[in-house]
Amino acid sequence: MPRLAVLGVFFANGVVIGTWVVRIPAVQQRLGLGEGLLGVALLGAAVGALAAMPLVGALVSRFGSRRVVGTTALLLSLSLVAPALAPNLISLVLALVMVGAANGGLDVSMNAQAVVVERGYGRPIMSSFHAAWSFGGLAGAALGGLLASVGVGPLPHFSAVAVLSAIAFAGAYKALLPSHADASEEGAPAFARPTRALFGLGIISFCVLLGEGAMGDWSAVYLDNTLGTGPGFAAAGYAAFSVSMAFGRLFGDKLTERLGSATLVRSCGALAAVGLGTALAVAEPLVALVGFACAGAGFSIVFPAALSAAGRTEGMATGPALAAVSTAAYTGFLVGPPFIGFLAELTGLGYALYLVVGLSAAIIVFAGAVKTK
Repeated sequence: MPRLAVLGVFFANGVVIGTWVVRIPAVQQRLGLGEGLLGVALLGAAVGALAAMPLVGALVSRFGSRRVVGTTALLLSLSLVAPALAPNLISLVLALVMVGAANGGLDVSMNAQAVVVERGYGRPIMSSFHAAWSFGGLAGAALGGLLASVGVGPLPHFSAVAVLSAIAFAGAYKALLPSHADASEEGAPAFARPTRALFGLGIISFCVLLGEGAMGDWSAVYLDNTLGTGPGFAAAGYAAFSVSMAFGRLFGDKLTERLGSATLVRSCGALAAVGLGTALAVAEPLVALVGFACAGAGFSIVFPAALSAAGRTEGMATGPALAAVSTAAYTGFLVGPPFIGFLAELTGLGYALYLVVGLSAAIIVFAGAVKTK
């Protein structure tokens, strides 16, 4: 069944990424990297993803998403082992460029497959796929934390996940929709033209992924350093954000059917802006957790809705349209956290995070873009 197959691909992708994220400290410690050099290495993954996305969009347009999902999923599984083998900073950067490129390519192609499956259902189901990714990420992180706590090193851990994920991807591949379901006719544009509709979708995607990156990089730092909670409580900040995002996506499709995509995206932007803004104004630990949870729930549906709308863009092949929106989104994810760090140096982190509040409000303004036909 194609829908179950796509759910499986999203879940396995989330497991792979959750596996990597939770073992970053172990890789950092093994290579003796400080925070600055680690940041340089992590930049490699973002650069790889941004470079791959437009190219993969063109490949999806030419060959259909099924083949590209199969290729990029296999490459992602294989590349997961590379960071654990890297003997120095340069090799780690190159390894993460490979991981980022494979993950970025899979992101575009699996969303293209999801758009076609959703089209066949005739009702919103995109959010359920992203819920599967979120729960996969939580599962990968939980398993990784458990294995790290009992002393399992990154190499055997990554190797096992690489094998299991490759098996899962291969099983799902058999049930994906065939290539002719979304391959474009010969002569169709391989890259997306900048249009007003794609511009609006790119804006809200940029805003929401910048917010996600900010919560991932700065929520614990805000709780620990700004509010003085200690590291144990601080870890709960991103947990609250992640869990609320996963459950928001779980119910996103039904809410989209009931409220309409534009109204729901507008409401989500308001929830994130008001919830996080109030938490920053009050500056109390428990209120901050509620604010981060509001941000997670608010952000949960916006990017899936934008991707679904991009796949319906009139006169545009699915692959290039998704690649354009995804590239804008991950640009926000890339530039947002460092820029917030720069603002924090000038104003303090509590004030710098108001940038996320402002961009959440911008989602309200541009929410009409998800009505794209």
